[in-house]
Amino acid sequence: MTELDVRRESWPIRGSFAISRGSRTATEVVVVDLTRDGHTGRGECVPYPRYGETVEGVIADIESLRVRLGAGLGREGLQTALPAGAARNAVDCAFWDLEAKRTGKRAFTLAGLSAPKPLTTAYTLSLDAPDIMGRAAAENAHRPLLKLKVTGEGDLERVRAVRANAPKSRLVVDANEAWTPELFTRFVPELAGLGVAMIEQPLPAKEDTPLASLKRAIPVCADESCHDASTIAALVGRYDMINIKLDKTGGLTEALKLRRAAEAKGFGVMVGCMIATSLSMAPAVLVAQGAAVVDLDGPLLLARDRDAGLRYDGSTVHPSDAALWG
Repeated sequence: MTELDVRRESWPIRGSFAISRGSRTATEVVVVDLTRDGHTGRGECVPYPRYGETVEGVIADIESLRVRLGAGLGREGLQTALPAGAARNAVDCAFWDLEAKRTGKRAFTLAGLSAPKPLTTAYTLSLDAPDIMGRAAAENAHRPLLKLKVTGEGDLERVRAVRANAPKSRLVVDANEAWTPELFTRFVPELAGLGVAMIEQPLPAKEDTPLASLKRAIPVCADESCHDASTIAALVGRYDMINIKLDKTGGLTEALKLRRAAEAKGFGVMVGCMIATSLSMAPAVLVAQGAAVVDLDGPLLLARDRDAGLRYDGSTVHPSDAALWG
């Protein structure tokens, strides 16, 4: 019998964090504990309003599994018991952690993967005025990869300010669906000249058809347009890369499947995150091994992290200890 505990937690962000859809000063997460035979596995998710998710709704979806979990529902059955999304992610990752603790094997071994190695993660600069983003870039100019949140008009000035203050950093920009085809056409040549290495989700997910015909000198990555493996086919010809986030895929199980499907179609892989604690990042580190772009900086954006959290040496993130997850 598997016992369920689910709860919400609020973690303060250092300062505030803004993207094209708004700003916030804290991140709300949902944590799942699954207990069986004296062992407890944990998983964490971040409900995302962009996909119609709320903390209350995600908790209700997880609570709806309580009887079935007690009756023997396992990780494989979970894949059809809940749709892809935050709720399934927390439960799925808790199952992986529980299995690791019950068997005494690390999660990467259970998944048939090699032992994970440290990764270089992007560090995200919150959307702001060009001069403020420039100052943030100067403070983080030592980091090898910076990710800029952008929003439309004024973005060239933002990128120029960042580039001037972080001349050696590799840059990627994330529009969070805020551009139009006209802005894309106008921005791309300039961004290429500024050394931008990748553009993430420039157009709205339901209005991204023009990407199939728009000329570009910079790879384009699908984020909001890519959720689980079933969404891959529609992206061919529109995108060069996909961003895998466990809160979109519904957990590590589907994330690994999505990565295999994406690579089979020739897509480059980025592995990203929501702003969350190390408990959310730990499973994603397994998916991110060998990825072209790694964006697992969630804990770096928080005012504090969990005990036994991931170790960050500058922009290098180390795999989790078993005390945290897996």
